[in-house]
Amino acid sequence: MTHNYHIHGMTCDGCRKHVEETLSRIKAVSKVTVDLKKAEASIEMDRHIPLEILQKALKDDGEQYSIHEPGTHHHAEVIKKKNKGEGNGVFYCPMHCEGDKTYDKPGDCPVCGMTLVEEQNLSAGKTTQWTCPMHPGIVKDAPGACPICGMDLIPLQPDLSAEEKTYKSLLKKFWVAVVFTLPIFLIAMSEMLSNNPLYKIMHQEYWNWIQFILSVPVLFYATWMFFERAYRSIKTWNLNMFTLIGIGAGVAWLFSVVAMLFPDVFPEQFLSKSGAVHVYFEAATVILTLVLLGQLLEAGAHSQTSSAVKALLKLAPNEAVKIVNGQEVKVSIDEIILNDILRVKPGEKIPVDGVITEGNTSIDESMITGEPIPVSKAEGDKVSSGTINGNQSFLMKAEKVGSDTLLSQIIQMVNTASRSRAPIQNLADKVSGYFVPAVVIIAVITFAVWAIWGPEPAYVFALVNAIAVLIIACPCALGLATPMSVMVGVGKGAQNGVLIKNAEALEKMDQVDVLIIDKTGTITEGKPTVEKVGSLNPGFPGKEVLQYIVSLNSNSEHPLADATVKYGREQKTEILNATGFSAVTGKGVEATIKDKKAALGNPKMMEYANAVISPQMENEVKTYQQQGKTVSYLAVDKTVVGYVVIADKIKATSAKAIQELQERGIEVIMLTGDNHNTAQAVANELHLTGFKANMLPEDKLKEVEQLQGMGKVVAVAGDGINDAPALAKSNVGIAMGTGTDVAIESALITLVKGDLHGIVKARKLSHAVMKNIKQNLFFALIYNTLGIPIAAGVLFPFFGILLSPMIAALAMSFSSVSVIANALRLRNTRL
Repeated sequence: MTHNYHIHGMTCDGCRKHVEETLSRIKAVSKVTVDLKKAEASIEMDRHIPLEILQKALKDDGEQYSIHEPGTHHHAEVIKKKNKGEGNGVFYCPMHCEGDKTYDKPGDCPVCGMTLVEEQNLSAGKTTQWTCPMHPGIVKDAPGACPICGMDLIPLQPDLSAEEKTYKSLLKKFWVAVVFTLPIFLIAMSEMLSNNPLYKIMHQEYWNWIQFILSVPVLFYATWMFFERAYRSIKTWNLNMFTLIGIGAGVAWLFSVVAMLFPDVFPEQFLSKSGAVHVYFEAATVILTLVLLGQLLEAGAHSQTSSAVKALLKLAPNEAVKIVNGQEVKVSIDEIILNDILRVKPGEKIPVDGVITEGNTSIDESMITGEPIPVSKAEGDKVSSGTINGNQSFLMKAEKVGSDTLLSQIIQMVNTASRSRAPIQNLADKVSGYFVPAVVIIAVITFAVWAIWGPEPAYVFALVNAIAVLIIACPCALGLATPMSVMVGVGKGAQNGVLIKNAEALEKMDQVDVLIIDKTGTITEGKPTVEKVGSLNPGFPGKEVLQYIVSLNSNSEHPLADATVKYGREQKTEILNATGFSAVTGKGVEATIKDKKAALGNPKMMEYANAVISPQMENEVKTYQQQGKTVSYLAVDKTVVGYVVIADKIKATSAKAIQELQERGIEVIMLTGDNHNTAQAVANELHLTGFKANMLPEDKLKEVEQLQGMGKVVAVAGDGINDAPALAKSNVGIAMGTGTDVAIESALITLVKGDLHGIVKARKLSHAVMKNIKQNLFFALIYNTLGIPIAAGVLFPFFGILLSPMIAALAMSFSSVSVIANALRLRNTRL
């Protein structure tokens, strides 16, 4: 029988798999299929299983998910008041063990046991609250007087973030561990002295008791979380680094306790000269303290990996000046709604995205585009949240607020990309899957080999070396190798106007060998201007040709259409009524004007309208086309009556960017809907690898498929709806940020400033990130490949070298930290 149920609590594909696996383990369940989008589970069972049993299985697994009869669970968005120190309520595993899954409170990853990292975002809100110094229970959203004592309210100090709280907690525990571990270490090391002064004070047996007492706070307070993680990993069989630490340090400590309480059960070779069994309290506590040091350093380093997002968050202003009934009123950023008129004064941050309605200024956009030169803005120009106004005041209308602003979208994109997995990580995942069981087996073999063939005291050597093997192994270094580099790299890109959709985009961009680009808006500025309106038909003078062109284009959203309409307004041209308007993608537009069928566009549009271009007209426009200008023809009732010449300047940065890309081994090919003469003129000027003209969206798509069939890794850069199919089909789609939402949605990489130089930055960034990941993976693999055999004692027969478990713990702690430190070097990459 098959039953369908509603599952509550799933947020990602990792959740879906987890629920499937948990329910599949129930007796009499033969198959489970979970649909994440519908939040439904279809369960095939050999016999009827009561709902309570299914609920218990999910509850025992951690109470994160719940199962219900369809229709009985209501989707209500519960807004929980966050507890102190819970930050913004979004946390993720730094090793991405369950993909892009996030958690709503701080804690440990249920798979690898690592401390969850707080995501940096704007959701927590930056609104200043006010409180009374005498009555802290009084909290208001605006300044004023205390309703109890009348004192002026003061700004409320922001609560510690979960990240800061975790770091402070680890720091406190570390110092506690150091205070108690240091005396244990000194007592143990004193045994190496020939005439131990401590034994003159009291017998070794009593010093063992002192070590035991001092070790209790270290194990059961400062580092108890490691044993909790180890227990949880064994219970769920998600074996990880803490499994090895828990077993290694736990065995050393338990051995010491048993040795102290029941010394007679041990063979003679375990006894010291004084007759007491040698204990390993110092090994257990030093190992745990060093691991704690590693966790502390990691917490500090993790904080730096998200520094790019933190820098972006600082750009978001708290307040704005709103114009209400002609008066300036200071309001919180959260109170701004669409179409509000705002005043931005010199030096202030622009509060939301919008358009200038009065005044002109220069704006520093470097924090979003990465370009240091301020941009001049006038009435009608768009401005973005977080950018900084120059020395002029202006009025603006709010067009995008809250999570819709460019700054919010950049932060969200960076967070999402940082949590994504790169394909290169699959290697680390495969190794990690077998890593911990393999290390435990190696430790058992090490103990057996030393116990059988080792020198006396053989069992002591066997125990110490087995513990060293368990402690030195570091699966975390392997797991962190890719995510840390991706996080820092994505943040670096965002600071330079290169927005990465996911980690896979970085890996693919490094492999690209062909770049396909459009002409208008990509190579050119995308700000076309009308140069000439021509007519070769006496019945249709130039003025009437312009009137028809403007009337047709007044219904179009194409950049070339905007240029003609703007020109028509300047010439005070009357716009005629156009009915039955239709845009033919990649060709042009058509409509009925004055009961005549009018068509405007390229030669393919003329074919579509069954109109023939005369040789005389072709010769007249050829000169303009050879100068790289675009010509659109006008046909009325199947007769070509005139044309319009539109010039669009090539961007100053295009030539240099194309040259740099070609020097990096990338072929640059232009595919344009423009005519052959115009395309050839642009291609010759920029020394392109190749070009194709008169390309429709489906032609661009076929060209991408053809190149991919030849084994090429293809990137496509575009800014329009007609580029969307090719962008989606390419290996790497690059959207120019000045373009349409459709193009940006289809792309893996978005350039905030629609400039080819951004592609050069993206290539440099992807190469730097992939190189950094490979360095990290190499280090992690080499560290474990060499460290484990040395800890097992392979050098002892040749050089008499053995690795102390304490040195192993130090090496293990710093292996993870060194991987993060290497990833942080990406912040200094020059793009």
